[in-house]
Formats: sequence, structure tokens, C-alpha cells
Amino acid sequence: MFFKIQKKLDHFMVDIEYGFEQGVLVIQGESGAGKTTVLNCISGLVMPESGSIKIGERIVYDSDKKINITTRERTVGYLFQNYALFPNMNVYQNVIYGMKNKKEYKENRTERLALLEYADYIMETFGIAHLKKKHPNQISGGEKQRVALSRAIVSKPELLLLDEPFSALDQKTKEVVYQEFLLFKKEFSIPAVLITHNPEESRMFGDCRILMKEGKIIG
Repeated sequence: MFFKIQKKLDHFMVDIEYGFEQGVLVIQGESGAGKTTVLNCISGLVMPESGSIKIGERIVYDSDKKINITTRERTVGYLFQNYALFPNMNVYQNVIYGMKNKKEYKENRTERLALLEYADYIMETFGIAHLKKKHPNQISGGEKQRVALSRAIVSKPELLLLDEPFSALDQKTKEVVYQEFLLFKKEFSIPAVLITHNPEESRMFGDCRILMKEGKIIG
């Protein structure tokens, strides 16, 4: 993917450009550096002042060409910092929520069954199949993280965005989830952008890494 983003914030301008094809790009920086703004622009939740964004072979945003593809059409999976699980839905309903918007799910029974089988496979892979009927308030922080990651990838996104995915976990749970994320990298080969303030996570997961400060790449 490639992104060139200029977005005005309260105290500085995010002005960043980078491209990569495979693996995990880690954007490291302290809180307030503009990291989440970059993810929000890539996903389509926020529109930059100017620039361009390409996911795979598709241009999803280009200020000069007046292109701005909707969030839903960008085929991006987004794991939010607080996981953003729906409290009124059980784990299984949360996981399959995104895939229900896919055309093949709605219109083709065979494709729908194949997608649901894939969801079962993802849940088995991340060890949450036994939690299907539980609600978010009945599971641990590490389990919520696995549910959110499963939901982000069941719709087979072209790109996965992860906003401080480990920050809410205690150290013991982090060590387990770190290994699961390394499994995810090996198993699914989905290009990803992961943001963190933690140098250890940057070194552990980043196939390429950049350091941000006040909206700029400084390393």
C-alpha cells in the first residue's frame, strides 16, 4: 500500500508519506504524535486535506483526482484501541458482523456458508470458539482482543489497521497475545499497519518501522 497524507490537527500538521507491499508496518510514537489520525485517514473515517492513498492496486483517496472511496468499500479491517465490541451481541455475532455487509453473504447461499465456515476457522485459530455465546462483559481483556482481531479479518480485508492493540492488556496477557499475533502474521499474510508507543512491540512485529513525532517521520 501507499499513503501520502496531509491533515491539519489542532497544534500541528500531519504530513507523512510511506509505501510498502507486504508484512507489518509499525508506526511508533508517543501519544499525540498523529498516529491514529494516519489510520483514520487510511480507513476513510477521516478525510485528509490533501494527498493520496492506495490499497493494493486501488486508489481509495486522491485529492487531485477527487477520489474518496467510502470506508465500507475500502476493504480494510480495523482493530480499535478499545476493541469496539457490541455489548448487546454475543462473541459469534460480533465476529460475523462485518461479513454480513458483503454482497456474496447477502445474495449467495453457498458463499454465505463458506464465509461462516471461514469465521469458524478464524475463531478456532484464535482459541475463542468456546466463547461463541458469551457477551463482551463476560470475557477477559485478552479474549476481547482476540474477538476484535477475528472480526477484523473474517471479511478478508486487503489491509489490516491496528491501533495500540496490546495497550489495554496486563503483562501476563500480553505475552500470550504477542505469540498469537505472531501466529496471525505467519498464517494470514495480510498487510497491516500497527501503531504503538512501545519499542519492544515495534521490534517484535515490524517488518518495516517508522518513528513519528508531531505528524512527521523522524526515523
